[in-house]
Amino acid sequence: MDQSLQRFLHPRSRYYGPVKPEQLIFNANLQEFAQRVGYISGLHTGGRLSSDDAIKQISQLWQELNSSKQQLKIGLSEEQA
Repeated sequence: MDQSLQRFLHPRSRYYGPVKPEQLIFNANLQEFAQRVGYISGLHTGGRLSSDDAIKQISQLWQELNSSKQQLKIGLSEEQA
């Protein structure tokens, strides 16, 4: 795929937070979550996906993102991690 088309279809925003591997990984996961929710929303709005299916898919994505956050220990104090 052409690089400019790739950037258009899958844009990534720069990360401005603390530069730690787990933060960078979570940021990438969060951006992917947002992008996929946008696709699901578009499919639902366009009538190609039912409300129930959209909710199920977004719920599954949310669970995956939450699991990623827990595995990476994001949001925990130094003592908890």
